[in-house]
Amino acid sequence: MPLKVATTKKASSGSTVTNRNMNNNTTRFEIIKCHGSGNDFIMVDTTTDKALLNVDWEAFARIACHRERGIGSDGVLLLVRHDDGVFGMDMLNPDGTHAEMCGNGIRCVARLATERGYLENGEGTLRSGGKDYRVATAEPISSGIEAFAADIPIRCWSNDFSFYAPDESFVGKPIEKLDDKLSFTALNLGNPHITAHVDKIDMELLRSLGERVTRLPELFPHGVNVSLYEWRAKNEIFVATYERGAGITLSCGTAMTASATASTLLRIVDKGARVKVRNRGGQVFCTTTISDNRIVTRLEGNATFVWSGSAEFGTHHFSYQIVNHTDEDHRWQAFVNSLNH
Repeated sequence: MPLKVATTKKASSGSTVTNRNMNNNTTRFEIIKCHGSGNDFIMVDTTTDKALLNVDWEAFARIACHRERGIGSDGVLLLVRHDDGVFGMDMLNPDGTHAEMCGNGIRCVARLATERGYLENGEGTLRSGGKDYRVATAEPISSGIEAFAADIPIRCWSNDFSFYAPDESFVGKPIEKLDDKLSFTALNLGNPHITAHVDKIDMELLRSLGERVTRLPELFPHGVNVSLYEWRAKNEIFVATYERGAGITLSCGTAMTASATASTLLRIVDKGARVKVRNRGGQVFCTTTISDNRIVTRLEGNATFVWSGSAEFGTHHFSYQIVNHTDEDHRWQAFVNSLNH
């Protein structure tokens, strides 16, 4: 059940949101506002305090991600530690549902885990959705813009797709019940994606496709992320995505990875090329390796921390305070503006 809160905001460097019906049944914790290629998140290190294990993070996501009543973001990233000691990411969508994987998010979590000493020398494994992903620091996207990479194994079939057989692949084919004019590629990157190559991206068509898949549970029993991508130059594509549980976002890391992988499989880009993937939020790089029927695509991109602060959350209370702004997002915006010019 979504929280019903009465809030007031103060727009300043120390912005706060406080509930008029405060009580003592709250938990206080550190938060970081971050983004990967414009895909923004509220990030929390849950390993610092056992009390954080009892927070209703689904409810927190529904209120904190709200663009008007909360902080505003495309999701919540939780840095967690599993029983076997492996650190990982739990990503929640704005509607409170959990995402198995988030390519933009895992780069931000990798940076936080590195800065806190959880990953030795900035390399190691992070678990998300029950799967382990290799992460590492990467060359900065531009001066002063920290970047991380994640190696994402790609499966050509999963039980998220019921419109083709397990021993088949679905590359560049129509899904007639969805759209008989487009040719889709279906891939699983820990979460399910369908992506279609188009001459020019139509955002209204993308929105329609994203809404339409929710009415086709016989094809997509667990929902699906939908992307359109267009060729821009040699080994360069542009991607736009309707994310499951979030709608159209500035970018989606796994969607860009899926689109780059699909463009490799369809020979739209060169095999093994480091593909420049543009999006409305910026740019990442993807490199697809295919060997012994195994597909792995490396996703490289920024992990930008915008500000840090604190939040208090309970059954009838939500508040947050921004403590420290960074200059990182200004550098990122300058980089994005340079791309657009």
